Amino acid sequence: MSRSLELIVAGFVRLNDRDALHDILSHRQDLLRQLVSVTGVDPRQAIAQVSQEITIVEAGLATLAPE
Repeated sequence: MSRSLELIVAGFVRLNDRDALHDILSHRQDLLRQLVSVTGVDPRQAIAQVSQEITIVEAGLATLAPE
């Protein structure tokens, strides 16, 4: 999924769509909070994936000009 997310982020960066990037970031952060609280299964792989995706979105946001 990370490659797909990289392409999505790149598209939003090209469009200078900070709101869409913030929406994606908020969604991934919520997902990460939910995964951390999971019991009964090992969510480490999913947590690592979501953390990587958050890093990708944050890097995209960092390339945009400040508001």
